[in-house]
Amino acid sequence: MQRLLIKCVNCILLIIIFIGIPAITGAQFGALRVSSTPKAQMLTLWGLSLAAVVNTVAALGWAKNRKDRTLCWGWFLAFGGLLGIEYASVHGYVSFDWLKRMLLWLQKHF
Repeated sequence: MQRLLIKCVNCILLIIIFIGIPAITGAQFGALRVSSTPKAQMLTLWGLSLAAVVNTVAALGWAKNRKDRTLCWGWFLAFGGLLGIEYASVHGYVSFDWLKRMLLWLQKHF
């Protein structure tokens, strides 16, 4: 039961971070979308950091058995990896222009 709770809480955190934050930092007026990119990036970085810390605290203190701790550490690694990718993207260390070009090509041909 605790593993189900851990999975549900972490999935909700992912939804809030990657769907909720962009939704609340942007406004749409007809066909025009106005968004605050720096605010969205900052909130995303903080959300991923908070989720990683919560999973660490849960793994070190709250989780009683080995399977629960392993699950919390796995979620910590997932949020930590996403945090690293987001940080590198925000600071220009990695670029996803190749993904944008591929998706535009797919949209054009299909």
